[in-house]
Parts: sequence; structure tokens; C-alpha cells
Amino acid sequence: MGIEPLLFGIEFLDLEWWLGHFGEALFWISLAVLFVECGLLFPFLPGDTLLFSIGLFIATEQIDLFPGGVATELTIAMVLMVLAAFAGNVAGYEIGRRIGPPLYERDGRFLRRKHFDRTHEFFDEHGAVALVLGRFVAFVRTFITVVAGATRMDRGMFFVWSFVGAVLWVVGITLLGYFLGNIKWLGDNLDFALLAILAVFAIPLVIEWRRELARSRG
Repeated sequence: MGIEPLLFGIEFLDLEWWLGHFGEALFWISLAVLFVECGLLFPFLPGDTLLFSIGLFIATEQIDLFPGGVATELTIAMVLMVLAAFAGNVAGYEIGRRIGPPLYERDGRFLRRKHFDRTHEFFDEHGAVALVLGRFVAFVRTFITVVAGATRMDRGMFFVWSFVGAVLWVVGITLLGYFLGNIKWLGDNLDFALLAILAVFAIPLVIEWRRELARSRG
């Protein structure tokens, strides 16, 4: 029995579908996605999944863009993805400094006030370290930079902690995909790897959903 029924017949949930359609250009698309998700107020993008996938594809040699061995490929890819994530943070910070309050007051269909409120609470609770911890929480990593800008966080401190967060997030998740991709069975069954990715990174969303239910009932 194939994996397709488990993916509800949705082709774009298949990693091989992405590779088949975009090939190695998927890496460059991933850089754009990371930039947008980390700062341009569009939180519905699969940053975690893409990082994991790029690591896995490099391990299985399905992405080979740069001269040198696999280690060189992996290093260059991670450096570029860190830069994309950090650049997105800087963009989000500047957006927050300039138009943060109007965005909050607008309470639009996609940019909901409650997302800003939760991120602000997260920021107040953890301080500057939130820029690192927030990387690993869906929605928070998109809005945390805007909140930092809107609250006029010191630029130097913001740049330092954002860069640290970008390095830990990109390197940690990409290496996870790379090392798991070196497991022969997993490398030969990318669809099952996708299910594992979806399961792992769905956990923070489920936790946040349960907290939202608790807030609404309280």
C-alpha cells in the first residue's frame, strides 16, 4: 500500500512532487520562503519542513548545486538559509518600527490582533531570548520581529539575538534532516519522512490550539 492515501491524495504534500516540479530550484524557492516567513507577516509557510527537507535532499544527493563534496554543499546551503532567515527578521523589524501600531489596530483577516497579542506576551515573558525561542514556534517567528520593531527594541540587541536564533533554527533542523536522510530506509522512503516531519512540527500548533481553547473557556 502506498503512502498517497495517508496524504489524502494531495500531491503537494509529497516531497518527490516538489522535487519533480522544481528540481534543484527548490533550494532557491526555499530561500525566498524563509525570508518571507521570517519577516513579511505571512505565517502560513512551511519553514521548518523546508529546512528539514533541504537537509534530507542534500544527504540523498538529490540537491547538488555547489562544487565540492556533500559537506561543502551542506555548509553553503545552511549559510545561505541563515542569511535569508536573518534578512527576513531585519525586514520584519523595520516594518514593525514604521507601521507596527497601525497593523495592530487594523485586526485584518489574516493579520489578526490576537497573533500580535500572543507574540507580545511571549516577548514580555522571555525578553530578548524570545527571538531565539520564537524561531521554533509557528506564527511567533513571523510576528516576533514586528513586535520587536514596534516596541523599539535596541537594534544592536535585536540583530545579535536574531542572528543567534537564525543560526540555531536553520542549522539544527537542517542537520536533523541531513542525518536522518543518511538512514538508508528513510532516504529511500521520502513520503514517510514527510509524515514524520508533519507530525513533529504539528506539535507546537496542537499545543497552541489547546491553549487557545483553554483561554476561550476561561
